[in-house]
Amino acid sequence: MNKSTLALAVAVGVLAQQASAAGFVEDSKATLGLRNFYINTDNRDGAGANKNEEWGQGFDLRFISGYTQGTVGFGIDAIGLLGVRLDSGGGTNGATATSYGGTVFPSKSNGEAVDNFSSLGLTAKAKISQTELKLGTLQPKLPVIVTNDGRLLPQTWQGGQITSGEIKDLTLVGGQIEHVKGRNSSNNEQLSIGGANARVANSNKFIYAGGDYKITKDLTAQYYYGNLEDFYKQHFLGLVHNWAIGPGVLKSDLRYFNSSDDGANSNTAAYFSNGNYNGVASGKGPVDNNLYSGLFLYTVAGHTFGGGYQVSNGSSDFPWLNQGDGSSNYTITDMQIQKFGRAGEKTWQVRYSYDFAKVGVPGLTAGAVYLKGDDIDTVGANRQPAASGASEWERDFTLAYVVPEGPLKNVGFMWKNATWRTDLPNTRSQDENRLILSYSIPLL
Repeated sequence: MNKSTLALAVAVGVLAQQASAAGFVEDSKATLGLRNFYINTDNRDGAGANKNEEWGQGFDLRFISGYTQGTVGFGIDAIGLLGVRLDSGGGTNGATATSYGGTVFPSKSNGEAVDNFSSLGLTAKAKISQTELKLGTLQPKLPVIVTNDGRLLPQTWQGGQITSGEIKDLTLVGGQIEHVKGRNSSNNEQLSIGGANARVANSNKFIYAGGDYKITKDLTAQYYYGNLEDFYKQHFLGLVHNWAIGPGVLKSDLRYFNSSDDGANSNTAAYFSNGNYNGVASGKGPVDNNLYSGLFLYTVAGHTFGGGYQVSNGSSDFPWLNQGDGSSNYTITDMQIQKFGRAGEKTWQVRYSYDFAKVGVPGLTAGAVYLKGDDIDTVGANRQPAASGASEWERDFTLAYVVPEGPLKNVGFMWKNATWRTDLPNTRSQDENRLILSYSIPLL
């Protein structure tokens, strides 16, 4: 039994003796989330499957307890996940020889999708004043670690985290992650990054810390640090400002990441990152990336107009925690299909969204994003340049409706459509559609 599992077992034992205490039960909540998810990806040009397609029903049962009384309050949270396959036949699940599963479901040894998959996560927690400690299953959403929820079931992590709000206008966070359970997996896996050979090159230690400071009610400054042992160290600075201009509000979001190599990533090929390394096989090498970005959104009368720009400098692609089975990062270019963080890439984007409540249709929203990335250089297996000044673009469209009242209140419908095109060599462009039907049922 590892140290984290032992500590969690001890914490659960303490809770068993105090579960009847006032506050633990009275403040508890339980919900059952239902998600029906269909995805269809059209792979254009090139060799291989022309279509990846899967359809499933997801169940997300969550229990969040209150805290026992006393100077130190104790509690426990639980999350139960179940995904049931409705359709994934005909070799369209997207599984490959090196992947952990298909687009939505884990795969059997023969590459076929499983009939269902499930997992259970427990989180022990303790609270003193405005400081909270959690140990077990976590779903952090911070600049240096982001939980992905873009498929049937969400990604979960195993570790510990402490959050403190003791100082006015300052929130501090720190933690350590040891394993990840992918959105298409029932198994806890170790951690890795894009480009590395995750089967042999991985880590079970990601530490992170940082905080948000509210300088004024409209201006927030951020600093975070993350270190994936034997892969990379990363510093993040952020500044978010809301400014009332005329009848609307302008939001500016400035971000900077500095990422460098750590441990084996500096000298061991299996740990290398993707990037642009002339003279090195497949263009891989140590993490070396500086990423700058700015996003500006103006909201008025239900309309939101926006634009942004991002520069990814350095020899490596932008690094983030990535197990190869679906992941997210905290960039303004993390889109439905692509991330736009390749070595040297410069990306501009425009956005527009509208809330139809302004014209008497509450619950209906629509939005579109277009991105164009240029100046991409890559190196092939012959250690020579494979692409020079290549480009890519993506257009995402989302239409969503949540029933605001009546017997179907809170039932949600969403259509997500994306088109991605690129002139990178040996890379297939894609079209993708996702249809999502969701509903959350309060149980407590």
